[in-house]
Amino acid sequence: MSNTPIISSDFIDKAEANILENISNEQFGVSELAELMNMSRSSLLRKIKLHTTLSASQFIRQVRLVKGLEMLKQTSLTVAEISYQVGFGNTSYFIKCFREHYGYSPGEVRKGIVPAENLAIEVSFLDKYRWHLVLAVVLLVIVLSIVLFRNRSAAPTEIDIEKSIAVLPFKNESADSLNLYFVNGLMESTLTNLQKIGDLRVISRTSVSKYRNTNKGIPEIAEELHVNYLVEGSGQRAGNQVLLNIQLIEASTDRPVWSEQYTREVGDVFALQNEVARKIAEAIEAIVTPAELKQIEKVPTENLVAYDYYLRALDHLNSETKEGLEKAIPLFEKAIENDEQFALAYSNIAIAYFFLDMYQKQKHYTEQINNFADKALLYDSKSAESLMAKALYYIQTEAYQLALPHLEKALEYNPNASAVVQMLGDIYARVIPNTGKYLEYALKGIQLDVAANDSITQSFIYLHLSNALIQNGFVDESMTYINKSLDYNPENDYAPLLKAFILFAKDGNIEKMKDLLIREWSKDTTRLDILQEVAKVYYFQEAYDSAFYYYEKFVRVRERLDLDIYPQEDVKIAAVYKKKGLEAQASTFFNAYTQYCEKDQSIYKSASMAVKYAYEGKNDMAIEQLKAFATQDNYQYWILLFQQKDPIMKALRSHPEYDETIQKIEDRFWEKQDKLKQLLDNKELI
Repeated sequence: MSNTPIISSDFIDKAEANILENISNEQFGVSELAELMNMSRSSLLRKIKLHTTLSASQFIRQVRLVKGLEMLKQTSLTVAEISYQVGFGNTSYFIKCFREHYGYSPGEVRKGIVPAENLAIEVSFLDKYRWHLVLAVVLLVIVLSIVLFRNRSAAPTEIDIEKSIAVLPFKNESADSLNLYFVNGLMESTLTNLQKIGDLRVISRTSVSKYRNTNKGIPEIAEELHVNYLVEGSGQRAGNQVLLNIQLIEASTDRPVWSEQYTREVGDVFALQNEVARKIAEAIEAIVTPAELKQIEKVPTENLVAYDYYLRALDHLNSETKEGLEKAIPLFEKAIENDEQFALAYSNIAIAYFFLDMYQKQKHYTEQINNFADKALLYDSKSAESLMAKALYYIQTEAYQLALPHLEKALEYNPNASAVVQMLGDIYARVIPNTGKYLEYALKGIQLDVAANDSITQSFIYLHLSNALIQNGFVDESMTYINKSLDYNPENDYAPLLKAFILFAKDGNIEKMKDLLIREWSKDTTRLDILQEVAKVYYFQEAYDSAFYYYEKFVRVRERLDLDIYPQEDVKIAAVYKKKGLEAQASTFFNAYTQYCEKDQSIYKSASMAVKYAYEGKNDMAIEQLKAFATQDNYQYWILLFQQKDPIMKALRSHPEYDETIQKIEDRFWEKQDKLKQLLDNKELI
């Protein structure tokens, strides 16, 4: 099955451009936008909801309001004139919507009453770009319940890891709300120190953040997070004093197993943080190695002014908005000014720059990311944050092979670093294909991130887990999770596509798979991913007229939009065009496929070359390439399911070495699956 991105930000860019072109037309609404986007109204509604969590009408209104703010700052037009320019037929309604969206009236903006920094539009990276398999990975990790499997035929069961813990957001008891950043810093340091202990499973900050103002009880929260212990705390800073109340609660009894009240000087804050981590580990009876203890006891800086700036910056960074990133960077710079050897400040400013650049076609901060990451490594080469910062630079420059050792080393220093786990999973899923590693990190990730904030993200996480499972041949398990994905969000556009292939893996009914794919494509005929899959199924069935019908549509759009997608399918397209007597076009597609094979550096190169030689009638050379592929590891289950269905490969079946070679490929896959299950079991991931 093709490796299709889950979300495309180009869709939102195109939608926004169409709205802006019609911004002054107050009659321009959902139907008009759907027509310009060449899709049905229902498809538009689903896609906008998926990409932004907004309804289509809310999205259109937001674009109008953003343009209105821009005109308020850049023109001398009156509020009434601007309201009509951006498509509000009623000025009062424009003012009402503007105030609800920004918290200020247009008049206050025009008069300069509102500070400029308050006008930045807060758009969560998660809300705008729901996690997908693109060239970068998101730091904000999303989550699902911990349910795993014991064997290929058994249904998954939940893991019950004894030493599992979540640190809930600390309450700010200070009279001054401005001290919240300091209390958040105490929580963050407690979490980070516990994450460094390999004997603990520590839930990520993003999974617990939604419990800041919750009315839920400890047992309910623990059940949702799949943990046995929760840490609660409250703190305040009064002058030079730090007051911290903290307790460790056993979920099963809802009773504290350890609690303490601390009153310390601000200068003793690092000793306080380290003591809290040690006490919690002792109460849970977690094993802390000497190396882990050394990491916990590491003092980030001797300069308390620098540390204060760092905590303020970290609070903004963790808001995960563009505005937060832009506020964090100068504060990290202040921290560095006060301590030029502050490794954590260097690493986090590099991370902030990476996320500012993340969705920009033209990268602006590559040099800053690299320089700050190098400084972080210079002053602390054994910091997970320093290593992650350098890995992000390599991801920014698409040097993924260089990113891998930095990320894997980062996990040695912080075994519970969920962001690092997610990055590794993404790289092994898309860029450097390795199905075993992909599944390992997918499972590790869901142990650390287990409480998605909404059904859409929960649905996508189940989708990704299902995909990792089916790639490794765990058919029943993948079916379980694709159904869960659809239960959480029946309108998930990508789950039905994957489910069609899982059903085929389960029952071998290619006709049913084809019908399901055609049904999904009919819902949105702009979906090139499904279009080429439909064509491919007809090709496998040797129904060349139908295959040509769909491939021709696909080729026409691909060429018109100048898209470099699905180059691995060009040999099938060539075969179909050749069957239709279109020899010149077939030759063009085959030449493109040949170039693809020559450039391919993945584990699939020899398999692709085998198809190339078979197409050319060079059967001995094709068999040699298949024999080379039979020595590879961690290839996708789809190879076993579809390779022998390829009409191009039919001519090889009479070759005396064909059956033995194919059997070796299949045997190696299942042998590796057995070893993978053992490995995951040893790592307590299943």
